[in-house]
Amino acid sequence: MTDFLNHFSYWTPWGWQNGGFSYDWAWFLATIIGILVIALPLMLAVAMIIYAERKIWAAMALRRGPNVVGPWGLLQSFADGLKVFLKETIIPTSANKGLFLIAPIVTFTVALIVWAVVPFAPGVVLANVNVGLLYVLAASSLGVYGVIVAGWASNSKYPFFSALRAAAQMVSYEVSIGFVLITVVLYAGTFNLSSIVLQQVGFGLGLFNGFAFNILLFPMWVVFFISSMAETFRTPFDLVEAESELVAGHQTEYSSMSFALFWLGEYANVILMCALNAILFWGGWLPPVNWKPLYGFLINPAITGMFWLFFKMSIFFFMFGWVKATVPRYRYDQLMRLGWKIFLPLSILFVVLVSGWLMLTRYGGQAA
Repeated sequence: MTDFLNHFSYWTPWGWQNGGFSYDWAWFLATIIGILVIALPLMLAVAMIIYAERKIWAAMALRRGPNVVGPWGLLQSFADGLKVFLKETIIPTSANKGLFLIAPIVTFTVALIVWAVVPFAPGVVLANVNVGLLYVLAASSLGVYGVIVAGWASNSKYPFFSALRAAAQMVSYEVSIGFVLITVVLYAGTFNLSSIVLQQVGFGLGLFNGFAFNILLFPMWVVFFISSMAETFRTPFDLVEAESELVAGHQTEYSSMSFALFWLGEYANVILMCALNAILFWGGWLPPVNWKPLYGFLINPAITGMFWLFFKMSIFFFMFGWVKATVPRYRYDQLMRLGWKIFLPLSILFVVLVSGWLMLTRYGGQAA
C-alpha cells in the first residue's frame, strides 16, 4: 500500500475491511479511485490554466483576454472544449489511420502517468516508489513518440519536419536535464521525490526550505527551468509548432478531440514541469521559510502542504506565461547551440563541482 492509499483508506468512512471486499479487490478499487482523484482535477486544472495564461498574455499586451463566456470569462476553456468535442474527426486519405489515431492518445496518456509519483503533501502520493525521479525521466521521455508518430503518420511535409525537430530538441535538452538532476540526487542522496523534499528542510542557512538557496544548485535550477520550457515546446523554444514556417507542426492534420488531446497533454506537461521545479529545487510542499506555524495553518499539514505546492506551481506557471508573452522565438541553430554548447558543458561542470564539494565537506575527502 502506498502512503496515498493508506490516507485514502483512513478517509473512507466504511473502510475496506468491513466492506466485504478481498484485499486484492480493495487495493484495485482504491488505486482506481486514487488515479481519478489525480486525473480529474488535473484535467480541470488544464482548462483553467489555459484561461489563466490567456489572461496573462492579454494583461502584458494591454488587452482584455477572455471575458465573455461566464463570469470574467472563466468558462471560455470549457466552451472551447465543447466546440472541439462536437466537431468531426477528419483523417487524411493518405495517412496511416491506425498510427494517426494512436499518436494523440500516446501523448495524452504519457502526460498523465508521470503524475503517479508526484508527492502533493506529506504522504499524499499515489506511488511512493524509491526510484520516483528515474520514473519521471523515463515516462516523460516517452512523450516524444506521440509527436514523432503523429508527424510520420500524417504523411504530410510540415508535420514530418516538426517530428524531426521534436526528436532533436527533446534529446538535446534531456541530456542537460539528466546532469542537472544528478546534482540534486547527490545532495539529497535519494531518487525518492518525497525524500528529496524532506532533505530541503532548512537547507538555506537553516531559515529557508529549498535546494535553490545553495550557490551550487541555484544555477542548476536556472538551467532546469529553461530546459523545462524546451522540453514542453514552449516559447522561445516552440520551433516544433512554429506557425510561421510549419503551420501547426505535428498537429497540422488533426482536428476535433484528437487535436484537443495534444493540447491537454502539452499543458499537463507544463503543469508537471512547474511541479518538478517546485519539488526538486524550491521545497515542494514545504513553506518557503522554515517556521513552524507555516507548516499546518490550514486545517492539517496535508492540506497546508498542497497549498504551498500549488502556490509555488502558480508562480512558475506565471513565469512560463511571462516568457511566452515577451521573448521572441529562437532560430533553430540558436536552440541547438544553447543545449549542446552551453547547458551541457555547464551542467557537467556543476556535477564535478557538487561532487567535489560533497567529498570535501560531507565525506571528509573519503570515498562514500
